[in-house]
Amino acid sequence: MTSQIAQWHAEHANFSVLLGILEEQVASFHDGGNPDYHLMLDIVSYLREFGDCFHHPREDAAFTLLAARDPQMRLPINRLLQEHRVIAVAGEELVAHLNGVISDAYVLRATVEATAALYLAYYRHHIATEERQVLPRARLLLNEQDWDVVARAAPACPDPLFGNSPSGTYLRLSRAISAQKHKGSAPCES
Repeated sequence: MTSQIAQWHAEHANFSVLLGILEEQVASFHDGGNPDYHLMLDIVSYLREFGDCFHHPREDAAFTLLAARDPQMRLPINRLLQEHRVIAVAGEELVAHLNGVISDAYVLRATVEATAALYLAYYRHHIATEERQVLPRARLLLNEQDWDVVARAAPACPDPLFGNSPSGTYLRLSRAISAQKHKGSAPCES
């Protein structure tokens, strides 16, 4: 039980790092700069591959069990379940727009920016709501059998980016994360 919640916290932290990098790229896009569209695509592809296929199904199972245990959680959980679907659809749209840009198709900048902004806003709000409202209740109310059900909701899958042996698919993204960490840990100038 505690290990699954700890894993979710860690995954949320990883997702937040990626959302921060994506947000920087979108800001560059907004300012008329030249963001790294391939990097943006890698971020959304990872979040769709790992988040939508492995992370969210386990959460969905836990949320369903939690709503049964605590009826007051039904409304916030229903919103989170809807957000999983919205995030998946927005991610799919963003991937399509980024693929269009990469392949030199005509895609309005405003369309790409709006889709990315929607994706970022929903994902960030979603993570914050889970961390603040849902995971603490799940820790208190779900039992070992519940956590077994949650674990079986999605097949076990090593994390292709943050796991022990990251996939070569995400090499560019792995480098961007390392650069982000070094940038964040630079000493302050006085």
